[in-house]
Amino acid sequence: MTGPEREGAPPLQTVPSRLAGRAMTLAYERRTVAENLTVAVPDHSFTVIIGPNACGKSTLLRALARLLRPTAGAVLLDGGDIQRRPTREVARVVGMLPQSSVAPDGITVADLVARGRHPHQGLLRQWSRDDERIVAGAMADTGVADLADRPVDELSGGQRQRVWIAMALAQQTPLLLLDEPTTYLDIAHQVEVLDLCARLHEEQGRTLVAVLHDLNQAARYATHLVAMRDGAVVAAGEPRQVVTAALVEEVFGLPCRVIDDPETGTPLVVPAAPRRTRNRHQHA
Repeated sequence: MTGPEREGAPPLQTVPSRLAGRAMTLAYERRTVAENLTVAVPDHSFTVIIGPNACGKSTLLRALARLLRPTAGAVLLDGGDIQRRPTREVARVVGMLPQSSVAPDGITVADLVARGRHPHQGLLRQWSRDDERIVAGAMADTGVADLADRPVDELSGGQRQRVWIAMALAQQTPLLLLDEPTTYLDIAHQVEVLDLCARLHEEQGRTLVAVLHDLNQAARYATHLVAMRDGAVVAAGEPRQVVTAALVEEVFGLPCRVIDDPETGTPLVVPAAPRRTRNRHQHA
């Protein structure tokens, strides 16, 4: 991965990658979010993009998913410009779980998950037993098989998120992109969803790319981190390389300590306490 580097940061190296962005300018109408942005997703990684609000994380993910066309540069899929590939062909390789997914009124879990097979349908290929098997497997993998006949709009937030992931799995894409998959979920459901993502990565070898806000969750689950600020990649690499006190303060403006997570040994960010808070506890 290449891009601007800060002094003392791990190098932004080129890595084997089916999905990458090269010298991209990303913009919404007249508002430019990023310029000359180059990034690569390591094959078979669980890559997590981190950074402060409005730094370009979700915009980058949308570009990688072919939902936003760069005004300069290109997103490369297997070495070619993703914008020049047929939509159905791209949908067989790259799956996307948007930040806000809305199901049609009254649709059941099974019917929604089955929509993940649409890229594989066509005039010469209709619904088959293989499609049925794949949909059933996706629901089993995400723990929603027993909800198959339930309307999606009657489910809890955690259940709905697992259903959407099941639909993405039914696409059977080797690359799966998730935009803030834990948004609006309580801590137990956040861990449930991220455990599921980690299992998909570890057991099925899928390449996952997710945008997360929680630094400690990112450090715990990711095999590869991309830290962004102001539309640029500041650092990229393994969590222990990237999550340092200096980087957290530089990127987020947050003084902190970074210690080992007692459960996993991964970096754990502990924000510095205000002096009044320290004094209050010391005298308690």
